[in-house]
Amino acid sequence: MLKLVGAYGSPYSLKMRAVLRYRHIPFRWILRGSREDVGIPAVPVPIIPVLVFPGESGAPDTAIVDSSPQIRRLEELYADRRVIPPDPALAFLDWLIEDYADEWMTKQMFHYRWSYPADIAKAGKLLPLDRQPQTSYEQIEKASQFISNRQINRLGVVGSNPVTKSVIEDSYRRILGILDRHIERRMFMMGERPASSDFGVFGQLSQLIGFDPTPATIAIEVAPRVVSWVTRMEDLSWLEVSDSQWMARDGVALLRPLLEEIGRVYAPFLLANADALESGAKRTECEIDGRPWVQEPFLYQGKCLKWLREAHARLDSSDRGWVDSVLAGTGCERLFAA
Repeated sequence: MLKLVGAYGSPYSLKMRAVLRYRHIPFRWILRGSREDVGIPAVPVPIIPVLVFPGESGAPDTAIVDSSPQIRRLEELYADRRVIPPDPALAFLDWLIEDYADEWMTKQMFHYRWSYPADIAKAGKLLPLDRQPQTSYEQIEKASQFISNRQINRLGVVGSNPVTKSVIEDSYRRILGILDRHIERRMFMMGERPASSDFGVFGQLSQLIGFDPTPATIAIEVAPRVVSWVTRMEDLSWLEVSDSQWMARDGVALLRPLLEEIGRVYAPFLLANADALESGAKRTECEIDGRPWVQEPFLYQGKCLKWLREAHARLDSSDRGWVDSVLAGTGCERLFAA
């Protein structure tokens, strides 16, 4: 049995919990910092979720972090109910959408949670209880102040500030509308069975819709279909699937609005962030959606662009040509230009 160490307030933890549930992979859910969080192998970076694989033949357990590599490791080990499409070109688009969810939609999640008083109050009071519900209110108050101050101070790192506020909030409303129209025609991103991109989007929306009051109210107003979809994604263990349910290439037109949104907001950020990292600049500055964007350079998101480009280069010439034709005019094509 695997172990998944995470937290209810962590979008990536709930992303991976949903993957394991859907894939019928036995696992034990362990809350980080709880009394059950013992004997977990060390990981290079102290982040969650941590996925622990049992060692073989008496070998020690091994653990990895980062949800995207965790998903791909599971694909290597378990054959049933895969979440990566078998078509390499569609798998690349799936990865691009998952990366957008993990790295841009998390800006929306972090912004709403730590910018609005009602959201700050809820997160501050409830997140400390993840570890131990029997914590005294005096201890909760101290933990609440510590967590809130730490996260609010990280808003600039994520990219939330007075300059970027309208870009982030407008992009949240747009993606809700795009997803609502998509789900009306097809239940999942890559067909009638869930892919890694679905779980990436779900992870962020599990917080934006399932926990934080301000973005949840917006979602109920503009995209009730998406609210219902998030509830379903929490546990898809019941869903019967077959290989015939993957999207065929001739159905890719349904992804066009989503790809255009990625090209509209995420692509210009990735390129500007890469330029800032390469030049050693202290600020990432660019224009997104006709408005200025400024934040600290983000090293990990520089790696994301590198990995996407490597995945694009690994496609054979035929698949790469098809992907490029799909991305042409969306804004995403700039990420892979020579």
